[in-house]
Amino acid sequence: MARQAPSGSTFSVIGSDVVIRGNIEATVDLHIDGRVEGDITCASLVQGAGSHVEGAIEAETARLAGTISGSITARELVVLKSAKINGDVHYDALTIEQGAEVEGRFAHRVPSKTGAAKPADDGEPKLTLAG
Repeated sequence: MARQAPSGSTFSVIGSDVVIRGNIEATVDLHIDGRVEGDITCASLVQGAGSHVEGAIEAETARLAGTISGSITARELVVLKSAKINGDVHYDALTIEQGAEVEGRFAHRVPSKTGAAKPADDGEPKLTLAG
């Protein structure tokens, strides 16, 4: 279901009673309260506390509150205290609430010569807390 946000941008909602088996690609903002078994690529992702994602997430911004089994790549990432993540996390800016559970590596993304960000490859996990 797509709705018009107050700022004029469109967003889509996957309700708590919905299960999707397959990859999701969205050019709009996405709000997930249900279950997704597949990879997600979108501009902005908001995940509800009761939501489950089994697959990789790639977004410009992501606000995660549910359960994720898979890697996460986001320019701006907020991990809320109700989140349970099992997978590697690649980010430019990170905020993580006390109580969030993460089983995996954190890696700060670094700009490549083309200007696109890529995961740091020096082998050392890095964690930066955004204020």
